[in-house]
Amino acid sequence: MRTLRGLRPTGRISGELAMLLRALTLGLITLSAASAQALDMSAADIVASRCGVCHGTNGQATAPIYPSLAGQNAQYITKQLTDFVAGRRVNETMSPQAQDLSPQNIAELAAFFSAKPPRVGRAANAESVALGKFLYTQGNASANMPACASCHGDSAHGTALLPRLAGQNARYLTGQLQDFTLRQRTNDNAVMHDIAAKLTPADIKAVTDYLTQLP
Repeated sequence: MRTLRGLRPTGRISGELAMLLRALTLGLITLSAASAQALDMSAADIVASRCGVCHGTNGQATAPIYPSLAGQNAQYITKQLTDFVAGRRVNETMSPQAQDLSPQNIAELAAFFSAKPPRVGRAANAESVALGKFLYTQGNASANMPACASCHGDSAHGTALLPRLAGQNARYLTGQLQDFTLRQRTNDNAVMHDIAAKLTPADIKAVTDYLTQLP
């Protein structure tokens, strides 16, 4: 009887271990299947099933808090998605959406969105636009702030590694400038932290109003 009593806990523990191993195995299979699913999908399929909900199937954002990706520079998109996967850029919505994307998926998504026609500029308050244009093209000497155009270009179309800002949603741009100010976005160079910190709320509204109406 002692032997039987001694064996019962061992049998119970073995059963629990077996259940744990089965659960872990199923979890690994599920994760592998999810990664394989993304790997096997075309860019258009990934856009239709994931990206399009926020960014639109043609890269035109479905709400002003999200960025439009149509016409965005491919290398910039590639860097941002790669940083989301690696955890260098963190966002509660984007991080889980990007985590199983392969380098091939990322390259194809970047090519997909960059090939789409960019958003047409939208009307904004004329006085605000005038101030925004001055700040964007001339900077603010009194705050020791350089012109945005010195990096993002006179037309705000950016470069291979810097984002196109022309026609972008003002609310999204505002949120990013605030994140730079608070150093909550740290995957890009520190230049934007310093510049954003020199912008007043009125400056941010003016600059984003100017950018959103550009073609």
